[in-house]
Amino acid sequence: MRRLFPVTDVTDETAAPGGEEGRQWSLAELAAAYAYPGPGPGGREPWLRGNMVSTLDGAAQHDGRSQPISCPADMRIFGVLRALADVVVVGAETVRQEGYRPARARAEFAAAREAAGQGPAPVIAVVTASLDLDFSLPLFTSPLLPTLVLTGAGAAPDRVAAAEKAGARVVTAGEGVAVDPARAVRALADLGHTRLLTEGGPRLLGQTVAAGVLDELCLTVSPMLTAGDAQRIAGGPSVTLPRRYTLNSVLEEDGFLFTRYRRA
Repeated sequence: MRRLFPVTDVTDETAAPGGEEGRQWSLAELAAAYAYPGPGPGGREPWLRGNMVSTLDGAAQHDGRSQPISCPADMRIFGVLRALADVVVVGAETVRQEGYRPARARAEFAAAREAAGQGPAPVIAVVTASLDLDFSLPLFTSPLLPTLVLTGAGAAPDRVAAAEKAGARVVTAGEGVAVDPARAVRALADLGHTRLLTEGGPRLLGQTVAAGVLDELCLTVSPMLTAGDAQRIAGGPSVTLPRRYTLNSVLEEDGFLFTRYRRA
């Protein structure tokens, strides 16, 4: 892996001579490269980071899944981003399609998470209006930390009861049945989860963009073309004016670009 941006006057020791790929970065180096912003004068404010992958022609999935357009380096970064987060926020449809499981504790990050005051693994928070979820799945029955279910105040009482019976913690983050992304961010922060990560799906990411609460996007650009009618990385409601983000960093390995953009 090599760093393409930001460019410095000092030769990056991870880049081999002649522009060839250098050595594989360690997990500690990747964690440093993707560290969350430090707390400000008033303490740690919530920071919502998105992590997505897209082909050259804009497809976020192939055959309904992101794995076919990913690569080993992308999965390493995926794991590091999870290891840095307090909570992983995911849409209900992604839970159903991708077969989400509880986040696991990783020995390589145990000391760093303890020093940061974090639990052994990030909490998974599922955004759902209908609570149409299979509560017998390991995500709900055997997580290291109870899975959160973010829903609206008008959610069906029987589905709320089913979620709580399975061991999930139901958090109200909106009026009616819909979840308000801004309220979801604040509700998670009130629970002590300020390092936020969303892995999609596209509808949830689009909602965070439209609500103006997405602070950072980690986008893997896959050197693949799929054509077809696959979803983009963000869907749902549009914004009145495009939201501007600034380029923070670019890494490269095997033709894949690993970019970070922060809200301008």
